[in-house]
Amino acid sequence: MVGMEDPGRPVLFLDIDNCLYPPNLGIFKLMKSRIHEYGRELGLDGDSVEETCTTYLRDYGLTIRGLMKHHNIDPAGFNEKVDGTLPIEEIIKPNPLLRSMIESAEARVWAFTNAGLDHARRVLKSLGVEDLFEGVTYCDYMEPDFPCKPERRAYEKAMEEAGVRDASLCYFADDSLINVQAALGLGWTAVHVAKNRTGCEAAIGVGDKGTVECCHISTILELPAALPLLFGRKP
Repeated sequence: MVGMEDPGRPVLFLDIDNCLYPPNLGIFKLMKSRIHEYGRELGLDGDSVEETCTTYLRDYGLTIRGLMKHHNIDPAGFNEKVDGTLPIEEIIKPNPLLRSMIESAEARVWAFTNAGLDHARRVLKSLGVEDLFEGVTYCDYMEPDFPCKPERRAYEKAMEEAGVRDASLCYFADDSLINVQAALGLGWTAVHVAKNRTGCEAAIGVGDKGTVECCHISTILELPAALPLLFGRKP
């Protein structure tokens, strides 16, 4: 991780999972199956475990938060059995094009994820880009009621940890539209990374600026075209 804190420079916050690598690698599917298995080990009904976990994900932002609230689980044990068993290094390989793109950014680059720190570091290292990020804002499972996207507290935490006070200096890319909308509502400039969706569309960004536009790109490698001023290009 690099260390170049400068509160006057723009900060490019990048989500990690299904954003820096394509969803078709199957990491989310593997994680989902491990979460369901963990739920069954807790004693959740086998026929309804998927529905229960989906409900927790919807209501609390992350399934683990619902499990902590309603089942008093050991978050360290969850992390070991779910995130810790993912074969990340076997699936995710270094991406020279991604590295080149991040290196060309004329902004401070910061990872902003709903995953735990160990998972985040494993993914960034496997992609071959870990050293290009100044830091990582992550979900600390050991912290009671830890914040996660799309909660406002999570974005405020990211700004505090990155040392940026002005929302207009915050740029963000995420594969979750609801996370992008939350960023827009705080005055950030945000890009939605979603396959087969390109161009700019109106998004619900309710904040000081009212309704703003959200740009959609199909892969993270299109980010320079969406945010040309951060990459030394003319808009």
